[in-house]
This record gives sequence, C-alpha cells and structure tokens, in this order.
Amino acid sequence: MSISTAAPSTPVLADLVCAVREIVRLERPPAEAARLVAGRIEGFLAQPDLLPAEYREGAPDRYRQHLVHTEDDGSFSVVALVWQPGQQTPIHDHVAWCVAGVYEGAETERRYELRGEGVTARLVAADDAINNAGTACGFAPPGDIHLVRNSGTSTVISIHVYGAHIGKLGTSIRREYHLPVADE
Repeated sequence: MSISTAAPSTPVLADLVCAVREIVRLERPPAEAARLVAGRIEGFLAQPDLLPAEYREGAPDRYRQHLVHTEDDGSFSVVALVWQPGQQTPIHDHVAWCVAGVYEGAETERRYELRGEGVTARLVAADDAINNAGTACGFAPPGDIHLVRNSGTSTVISIHVYGAHIGKLGTSIRREYHLPVADE
C-alpha cells in the first residue's frame, strides 16, 4: 500500500488530532484507550471538511493509506484509508490498539478467532459487521484478527487511529494469517 505523509491540513483534522491526544495522554489500558478514542472521533466523521482532497485519493490496484499525523512521541498515528469497490485487506491483526471510523460509505468487516495450534491451527469466522459512515469501533490485541473490505459500488473512506508510530512502521499490521478458515 502507498503511504503519503503530511501534517493535518484542515482545522477539523487538527481538532481531531487534539481530541485523540487528550485521550492518549490519560495513559489508559489499550482496550480502554481504543474505546475512548472511538467514542471521541465519531463526532468528527460527519464534518464535510474533515479531509482535504489529497487524503481522499484512492489507487486502482489496492486500498490506499494516507498517513495524516504521527504524534512526535510515537504514541499514536492518524491514517486515512481509501477503498475502491472490491478492495480489501488480508486477514490480519495489529501491532497496537486501533480505531476505525468510517467517513464515507461502509466498510464490511469479518472478525475471526484463532483455534488450535500447529497443524490444527485454523481461523473461525466469529462475527460480521457493516461499519457505516459516522460510526467508529475500537479494539486491541490480542484477539483482533479481521479482514476489512469495500463490498459496495462506490469509494469508501475511513479514518484509522493506531496506538503506534505508523510513520516508522509503515503499517499497523502485525501479522497476516494464511490459515484455513473452518466452520468450527
């Protein structure tokens, strides 16, 4: 995926970064930080001037990641993801807590549980969710295995906040899973 970096370039985006900063400075456990950030960013997702044009550009071959902000101390990053119809992530988990807020369209998410180990290791679909514009959800490892896709016919744009320095890491993905998917 391609990465573009720049400082927040709209007043609303700068306000979102400040709101996330206030929560991250509370130094809450990862799952609580994700829940608090998710609740806080939902109000920003309805703002039509949240993202400038350069963060709304997709790519024809895969979803596109725009690095919007990384906190100087590396405690969090804000990313805009742009999904064309049919684009999706691999099945993966994350290096840190994560919040996904949908700005335009709807993301389809399938969550998995890892069962067994060694040669019996497999993934079992645990939940399907449709995350609509204006909604945000947060989660933290372990147990954050999922696949996200644009199942619709128009572009989807989402804002993701990660409890990590995505500028240095390049991605929030800790591991991709290539295991069999089973019913149980």
